[in-house]
Amino acid sequence: HGSIDCSVQTEEPVETTDDAFWDQFWADTAMSVQDVFALVPAAEIRAVREESPSNLATLCYKAVEKLVQAAESGCPSEKERQIVLNCTRLLTRILPYIFEDADWRGFFWSTVPGAQDEDNDDGARPLAESLLLAVSDLLFCPDFTVQSHKRAGPDTEEDMQSIDSCEYIWEAGVGFAQSPPLDYIHDLNRTELLKLLLTCFSDAMYLPPSAENNILNRWVTFFSSTDNRHALPLFTSLLNVVCAYDPVGYGIPYNYLMFSDYREVLVEHAVQILIVTLEHEAGAAALVGPDNLFVNYLSRIHREEDFSFILKGLARLMTNPLIQTYLPNSTKKIQFHQELLVLFWKLCDFNKKFLFFVLKSSDVLDVLVPILFYLNDARADQSCVGLIHIGVFILLLLSGERNFGVRLNKTYSVRIPMDIPVFTGTHADLLIMIFHKIITGGHQHLKPLFDCLLTIIVNVSPYLKSLSMVAANKLLHLLEAFSTNWFLFSASQNHHLIFFLLEVFNNLIQYQFDGNCNLVYTLIRKRNIFHQLANLTSDPVTIHKALEMKKTTLAHISRTNSQETIPMDGSRPAVPAEPGTLKASLVAIPAIDKLTKKAQVSEDGTMVCLQHNTHSPQMTADQHTHSLQPQTSTFTAGVLCTSLVRSFLLSLPIDGDLLSFLCTVLRQVLSWKSKLPLQTIMRLLQVLVPQVEKICIDKGLTDESEILKFLQHGTLVGLLPVPHPILIRKYQANAGTAMWFRTYTWGVIYLRNVDPPIWYDTDVRLFEIQRI
Repeated sequence: HGSIDCSVQTEEPVETTDDAFWDQFWADTAMSVQDVFALVPAAEIRAVREESPSNLATLCYKAVEKLVQAAESGCPSEKERQIVLNCTRLLTRILPYIFEDADWRGFFWSTVPGAQDEDNDDGARPLAESLLLAVSDLLFCPDFTVQSHKRAGPDTEEDMQSIDSCEYIWEAGVGFAQSPPLDYIHDLNRTELLKLLLTCFSDAMYLPPSAENNILNRWVTFFSSTDNRHALPLFTSLLNVVCAYDPVGYGIPYNYLMFSDYREVLVEHAVQILIVTLEHEAGAAALVGPDNLFVNYLSRIHREEDFSFILKGLARLMTNPLIQTYLPNSTKKIQFHQELLVLFWKLCDFNKKFLFFVLKSSDVLDVLVPILFYLNDARADQSCVGLIHIGVFILLLLSGERNFGVRLNKTYSVRIPMDIPVFTGTHADLLIMIFHKIITGGHQHLKPLFDCLLTIIVNVSPYLKSLSMVAANKLLHLLEAFSTNWFLFSASQNHHLIFFLLEVFNNLIQYQFDGNCNLVYTLIRKRNIFHQLANLTSDPVTIHKALEMKKTTLAHISRTNSQETIPMDGSRPAVPAEPGTLKASLVAIPAIDKLTKKAQVSEDGTMVCLQHNTHSPQMTADQHTHSLQPQTSTFTAGVLCTSLVRSFLLSLPIDGDLLSFLCTVLRQVLSWKSKLPLQTIMRLLQVLVPQVEKICIDKGLTDESEILKFLQHGTLVGLLPVPHPILIRKYQANAGTAMWFRTYTWGVIYLRNVDPPIWYDTDVRLFEIQRI
């Protein structure tokens, strides 16, 4: 049994009827899945595939046949159960090598010649369907994967075909009240079968990524269709097992060191199966095909107690890695938080009632805090780019709803070990501080997310009642960083970040002026940033100088806040990935205009989607040219460009390519400069700065708190421009994000399944595996 039998590698085909030969692969001994992976090397599987294809085909067919027979008989004996496990492990080992070869990929979807059983309607089924149905049956096999309900003597067997698997759901929760007793053997057997299912579904890993390549995964499609009579109890079992899991258990310190937690491994595989089977494009982009029952069931959950069970379960598991105890490392830390984030995303995306339930109370903060913790913790680690993306996507989805902004006003009192300044404030302050840290202290691969981060702040800004001084400083620091010449002129899209931040300030001033004295004070203190923006120099000489400053990241921006140096107790700074860490590549995310659609909030709080989803954020708020615009903006871009370039040419020896590039940049700058929405802020400064200066002179004030007190009781009623309508950018699904989720999900699953390493060293094409 030391490896695939030598005779399988010979070119001589072995007859399918030679049971003595084939049985040696699964009937002789009990082998662990690790044994199978060690004893069946990749090179041997490929050699059989190339040199003895008919033998490999027969091996797969016979292994599936054994599973089908076991599913029919209910595998009453220990020997039969061992055969099932050995076949399961062998197929888990071999399948990736079938998928990686284009000539073999359709093998499981063809019917096996001569294998038809005339008495059996299922005889002509493709091998894949027979395998999936057998595994589904075996997942509800009494005394193997579920507790038997039989009450008579040991000789009476439960008939597998007449079993109502809805009575055998694995855990209480959604749609099921009884919690069956824990049985670690059942958990182990379920895990083996789920591992095989996951391997079947991984066919998707062997197709290259492409936004157009929305090919339905045949394995998932069949498994989650009406052909699978166990679809509902399987979905319910997987969801309930995940949401009911409590890794801390009885709270005994170091309990996880004393005994293995088989439930954790089962939960990990359950959540991975869920996120893979729930791959589906909602809305108009949905592909024509059979209903995915998993998506269907998920979208139809509606009872409050079910929502509560799911949300509490997911929040408990997401918060688990943050738990601090007096005894170091005394509680178990789960590792599958990325899969949980994808599952939470799918719940919110497919079930709007669940999304509204999440936002109905401050329970949403139990999910927000761990997400912010993950974002902060991963910001400097290049292997965690995907984790940061999924966290930001979830917050973008939530921020499209008014209630999310309202919930952020709750005081932040829990103390999580994060390297952020100590502050007294709300969850909104925490969010702004973490976002600031990602933008100024993350690595360069996060730059495409800046638009998303600021869009989230824009979406919640009309509802934030009182920003802390620390958060106000962070926002102004970002504006200062983004408005430097070298950053503004170094890429054509960079000015969008300025427009987002100005929109944040406009929303806060127009809709939440009364409680935001800290912000108003900071705007007054940093007023020169706005004056510089209003008088932005945009001649070719300045642009040329700015472009020569070869700064490509914000990492070198000097920190302007002394508070940066006071970290939170127990915090630790983000550390780069360990050398040798593997990471999976990701496709690029769509631009913010493709990722979101604009909605206008009407006076009664309802949202109306806007037809024209123009890209530039500046086409929102006030579009007036304010009084401080420099005179040059009255020229047409073409005339100005020509005259300035001519004088510039005389002063500098530059080639024609650079000249035309500068001309293009100049035209772009002039087009957006005139639309900067500075009117509201300039009016505020015009009114308040003289008042504050007068108080300081009259009363000899130097104390910040007195000025804040004055601003707290001030008002700008009737002095500001007419409030602009609130614009929210709501997340919208598209082919680009669907492909991003596919590559991210499978990348996570590939990297997390290391024992055994199911896909390691196979020719995966959906992403690349890179070593950091």
